[in-house]
Amino acid sequence: MRVAMIGTGYVGLVSGACFSEFGVDVTCVDKDDSKIATLEAGKMPIYEPGLEDLVAKNVEAGRLSFTTNLVKAVADADAVFIAVGTPSRRGDGHADLSYVFAAAKEIAKAVDGYTVVVTKSTVPVGTGREVEKIIFETRPDADVDVVSNPEFLREGSAIEDFMRPDRVVIGTKIERAQDVMRSLYRPLYLTETPIVFTSCQTSELIKYAANTFLATKITFINEIADLCEVVDADVQDVARGIGLDGRIGRKFLHA
Repeated sequence: MRVAMIGTGYVGLVSGACFSEFGVDVTCVDKDDSKIATLEAGKMPIYEPGLEDLVAKNVEAGRLSFTTNLVKAVADADAVFIAVGTPSRRGDGHADLSYVFAAAKEIAKAVDGYTVVVTKSTVPVGTGREVEKIIFETRPDADVDVVSNPEFLREGSAIEDFMRPDRVVIGTKIERAQDVMRSLYRPLYLTETPIVFTSCQTSELIKYAANTFLATKITFINEIADLCEVVDADVQDVARGIGLDGRIGRKFLHA
């Protein structure tokens, strides 16, 4: 299996390195010449424990490489991951999808043979449909399926989160695309990691629903902390007391 990872930011670089650790041939693509030169020199543009060693190991093994040549990387790939930034727009706070859509157009021009195009970036529901529309408007003859595969990585434990996740969510109902994704995640399937196949829109919504629910837990325990100060209670004991309830859980209850 060969993968092209478009974007060498936090998600793209960690995901690319971890896929290469699975035995997949990965080419990470970025338009920034200096960033690619830095990566080729073995230096990381971000700090994540264990990432530098993981990258070095797989570069040496020949499974991981870096380039600015999107056309060649995509043409050789079985799956192309879009892992570019989706920053909030000034003014309205909506996700800026211009980098995602630009990547989709470039990918469409470069694909050669059947290719699965995967949105790894955090994107609003319906983005996959728009990516598919852009690809086929740009290249009507493209043999492509568009898939959603959201990331659930925490800074500081991203490699562990990728290699030993609670679950993998894959948004596609198309069997041949599912087969490609199963092959990519085969090491996790063998360790009985739950792999959830849904529609593309459902997968996109799962990411937002998970983020929102975790934010709700954090907001809730912070409100309880304010209440604890008023009534002279210990918020850490409260968090432990409610977190031991299996319906609630202990994670993300740190005020």
